[in-house]
Amino acid sequence: MAKRTCVAIVCFSLVLFFSFRTSAVPQQEPGAPHIHVTVDMVQLNVAVTDNQGNYITGLRPQDFNVSEDGIVQKIATFGEGNEPARRLLENAPPGGQPLVQAAGQDQDTRVSAGDLSSLVAGANVFVLFDTSNYMYRGFVFAQDAIADFVRSLEGADKVAVYSYSRDLSRAARLTADRSQVLRGVRSTVAGDDAALYNCLLLTVKDAARYPGRKVVVVFSNGPDNASMVPPEDVAELAQSTGTAIYMISTRQAQLEPISTAVFERMTAATGGKAYFAKTWRDEKRAFASIRDDLAHLYSLSYYPQANTNTGWRSISVKLMSEKLKKYHVRTRDGYRLQPSRFSAGSVPSVSGSVPE
Repeated sequence: MAKRTCVAIVCFSLVLFFSFRTSAVPQQEPGAPHIHVTVDMVQLNVAVTDNQGNYITGLRPQDFNVSEDGIVQKIATFGEGNEPARRLLENAPPGGQPLVQAAGQDQDTRVSAGDLSSLVAGANVFVLFDTSNYMYRGFVFAQDAIADFVRSLEGADKVAVYSYSRDLSRAARLTADRSQVLRGVRSTVAGDDAALYNCLLLTVKDAARYPGRKVVVVFSNGPDNASMVPPEDVAELAQSTGTAIYMISTRQAQLEPISTAVFERMTAATGGKAYFAKTWRDEKRAFASIRDDLAHLYSLSYYPQANTNTGWRSISVKLMSEKLKKYHVRTRDGYRLQPSRFSAGSVPSVSGSVPE
């Protein structure tokens, strides 16, 4: 009896052993699809200035060193100011045919690299106007400043004007018709509390649906007092979608130290700038400075080299020669991969430029 018991125990142990070995080795089902991660073309808006803030013009693609997570990248398209970006033929995407996914398109809808100029030329500018109760005193002056700014945007392809208090109002959606945008500016009315970050997040999401250079210009007269969204989330989405944020804030907002720090961090992280205007004349100068900045940005893009990192990717842009290293470079400092749409049975992909 004892012998039969020992034999049974040994047999049971062998069964467990082979069962474990079988389950420990993953078995791939026949015909199971491989999961690939793909990253679309990453576009950067880069400002180069000297110590006095003067723009440095006439630089060439070979003057820039672009790296992502420390991996040197090859610039695929290059342009300066309002000129259309040109494709650098020798720098196709690594390991494959030169393809780029356009914003707002499904995964299987692709655009050939020969049409890249249509994706990176021009600029789409979204103006976000604070119409909360902070703005009551200077409302008309602010409308005038925004209207002048819209008229002066000769290099922008399209412009939109949104306003916000507790909720977002799309006064004039993105259009090339400047008269329609100006009517939108004049149609804005004063509201109540300021939910800046809630409404800025929605504006960035709208901007991200469009290809090319994306810019959000915020005119704020006070701190945020009604948002549920943290500013860090807004900044990360703007970075990940390549949307530069510029902020013009009045003296009242500057008196609130937290808002001042947030505005400066958010704009710097996205490659934009923050301005603090004490008077309506300062507001006009700030708008003129933003217009000047947009006219002097370098437009660079690249197809990321092989990188196993599927989270946050850091971007670094430096100037190559010793003569140029004394200048200052401003651009977004990274992005987080955004999942693209995919249907059942298709292979999911990840995009560094088009959000879901």
